[in-house]
Amino acid sequence: MATPQAQYEKMMDEYRKIQNDISTTIESRQKLESQLQENKIVQKEFSVLDEDSKIYKLIGPVLVPQDRPEAVMNVDKRLEFIESEIKRVENQIKDTQSKADKQRSEILAFQAKIQESAGGPAPIQA
Repeated sequence: MATPQAQYEKMMDEYRKIQNDISTTIESRQKLESQLQENKIVQKEFSVLDEDSKIYKLIGPVLVPQDRPEAVMNVDKRLEFIESEIKRVENQIKDTQSKADKQRSEILAFQAKIQESAGGPAPIQA
């Protein structure tokens, strides 16, 4: 059986990994939110354009003409996709946060167990 210190280190490593996963997922959420705002701005611009206005799409270094209905449809679909991705990522954040809370509770319980067996205050902090 592993020593209490080794068990504690393993638990803390897992907790750090979960915290890192949360940070990464939050960054993804922020990027999606940025994309959502950009596409809402484009959608708003479409609503103020005249019907005969020309619309161009940037493909690499080239501006390519695009039909208005096609451009509007593409932006609308992109908005739907981004919104669904945001919901998925938010659920992922909740799940990962739940794992972190569970791991933290296990660490605190382990510390309490060590403290009881040592008969004094636990020197380890989570």
